[in-house]
Amino acid sequence: MGETSAPTSIKGFEERLLQVSEKLPKRLRQCADYVASNKDRIAVSTVAEMAEGAGVQPSAFMRFCQILGFSGFSEMQKLFRESYVGGWPDYSTRLHHLREKAEGSPSALLAEFVEAGRTSLEGLLKTVDPAALEEAVKTLAAADMVHIIGMRRSFPVASYMAYAFEKMGVPAMLHSAVGKLDNRHAVRSGDALLAITFAPYSAETLDIVEAVSARGIPVVAITDTIVSPLRKSNAQTLLVSEVDFGAFRSLSATLCLAITLSVAVGTARQEN
Repeated sequence: MGETSAPTSIKGFEERLLQVSEKLPKRLRQCADYVASNKDRIAVSTVAEMAEGAGVQPSAFMRFCQILGFSGFSEMQKLFRESYVGGWPDYSTRLHHLREKAEGSPSALLAEFVEAGRTSLEGLLKTVDPAALEEAVKTLAAADMVHIIGMRRSFPVASYMAYAFEKMGVPAMLHSAVGKLDNRHAVRSGDALLAITFAPYSAETLDIVEAVSARGIPVVAITDTIVSPLRKSNAQTLLVSEVDFGAFRSLSATLCLAITLSVAVGTARQEN
């Protein structure tokens, strides 16, 4: 894989990452996946911390930076520091005192999850492209029926949107795969599919997106990174990044985006 010039913007960085990610060997793909999910950490982390997060040696992470076109991690970090100057507050020590005194208590857990949710919400405006959001609303509002699929941890988001659409008079169908039923053939011409999935991505969701997209039916996707497999399906993609606490990931930002979509689509249909 030949060397090339470094990206000069965050958009260029994301395009380069998407371009090279599938061609990388396992260790370097780990770097790509970690960076795609944690772009907010680049500006404030060391190369050792980024490598540890990706589960690789610092030398492998440095090689990954070079494949993207940078001379090393410092040059890549400079891009993010210049682009996001003042925009990345450090939350790592805010609850340190509470954890020391009440680690594992319900009140400490609540504080941790509140902090994770707040951080996720603050990042939502940075990850969702306003133009993409407008197009997604137009697509869903114009559909005869909105089909919604979201499995495992995405299911609460999918089920909420089905509930909200029903209350606002938007024709919608929730695909839940209950009893292993595959309802992809219920998606007809003139409909649209709203798919929600995050790493590790639901195979059922990816399958129905691929099948529906192949038939020329529009797909709106809510997912987590620019290297999500949903981006291969020509879906109108809305990216949302959630902050982890331990092994549990917040859904705060995702549900906020879901509420926004539901209300915007309901409003658009009433105006038409």
